[in-house]
Amino acid sequence: MGAMDLLRLKVRPLAERRSLTRVEDILIDPSAAPAELSAAQADTVGAMVEAIGSARKAGAPVILMYGAHLIRNGAVPLLTGLMEAGFIQHLATNGAGTIHDWEYAWLGKSTEGVEENVAAGTFGAWDETGRNIHLALMAGALQGLGYGQSLGKFIHEDGCELPDPETLAQVVGQFPADPMAGACCELLSAMSRHGLAAGRHAVTHGWKHASLLAQAWRLGVPVTVHPGIGYDIISCHPMFNGAVIGRAAALDFRTFAGAVESLDGGVVLSIGSAIMAPQVFEKSLSCAHNLRFQQGRGPVSGHHIYVVDLQDGGGWDWTKGEPPKTNPAYYLRFCKSFSRMGGSMQYLQCDNATLVHHLHRALVGPVAGAKPTAPSVPATA
Repeated sequence: MGAMDLLRLKVRPLAERRSLTRVEDILIDPSAAPAELSAAQADTVGAMVEAIGSARKAGAPVILMYGAHLIRNGAVPLLTGLMEAGFIQHLATNGAGTIHDWEYAWLGKSTEGVEENVAAGTFGAWDETGRNIHLALMAGALQGLGYGQSLGKFIHEDGCELPDPETLAQVVGQFPADPMAGACCELLSAMSRHGLAAGRHAVTHGWKHASLLAQAWRLGVPVTVHPGIGYDIISCHPMFNGAVIGRAAALDFRTFAGAVESLDGGVVLSIGSAIMAPQVFEKSLSCAHNLRFQQGRGPVSGHHIYVVDLQDGGGWDWTKGEPPKTNPAYYLRFCKSFSRMGGSMQYLQCDNATLVHHLHRALVGPVAGAKPTAPSVPATA
């Protein structure tokens, strides 16, 4: 059959899509009271708060790894507050987490009906999403930025600047073995193939407050993105370029691994990321140990891992380690992998936005209009 020619894909303006969620409807007001927790949930949240506080007092990092639903559930104001107060030192997400982030920032809306749009051949085939994310990554690559920082900068600064093609060709011609030559080649090709002019590409983002990437860039908090080639809707676009995505993601993996290498005494929060977080973390920790052991140092230690999702965790007490292979819970990768990563690991079945709301209330404190409360427990608990 041969490879599909994605250049022939027909894409439509994003504004024509029936988007299912709006910024005005989803963003959580930090001054609002969070939903109640069960007694068991409140105990775990209390332990998380204590571990985060201890880590920050010791100068150890807190790493948040999250899935796209945390953005879709409106947690950005809460996470921004936690970053501003110094309680998060690193963010890591998957490709979908960045796509919703960008769409909310630019359109104020995101999310589409997957079943109906796949059937119609329109799922993901939205011009501005694929075009601007690729544009941000190609421009950021010339500045040595990975996926997360490139897109955060693009949103925060409302676009990017592209050099003239002659300059790009000169770099490639004079320094063909330089790592930057590849980035120049990809941008040069895209400018020719897709009609991208040199100079300023202004893309106004009217909802920056809904973008965690933009807020992280503003605050200087690293964001690393760990996508899969063909996983995300930007694959359904004529500008799709695996080399561009791979280059940005490769830099982000190295950056994330560097954060894990310094995790001693720190905290990892894995919220709603059943695949990316455990897979990327275990490889990063292995790389960190490889280098440490060459230097005669010990393994990363003293860290706490909290895994949060809506699933029930297989009915297994993960503080006791992993279950036997005969137990179905053994096959829950998001728990099993993290239970093998040293330190202490605890699983919490909880709505992700509710959890972050309680963390914000406990760590940042009450804001205007909010009642000062500890993690709440129903009166009947």
